[in-house]
Amino acid sequence: MITVEVVLAWPDRAASRVLSLPEGATIAEAIAVAAIDGSAQCPAVAVAVAVHGLLAKPDQVLREGDRVELLRPLLADPKDNRRRRARAGS
Repeated sequence: MITVEVVLAWPDRAASRVLSLPEGATIAEAIAVAAIDGSAQCPAVAVAVAVHGLLAKPDQVLREGDRVELLRPLLADPKDNRRRRARAGS
């Protein structure tokens, strides 16, 4: 068994679950067991997943102590924001 944490930390909601999973468990399995994403308490849907801040795929196998982070949609396109700041600075 391995211990992992699944975290959702968004501006308007936060939830965290520490899980004991069998070795070889994937990110998708951890998310399903945690029941955070799309649950009644947190109805929002994650658009991506990271492990310790690095983007990861749902079929990635987890290791002891991994922290799975459910990522929210971007509110603005970073490239558009950069262009706006460049225009404002000229």
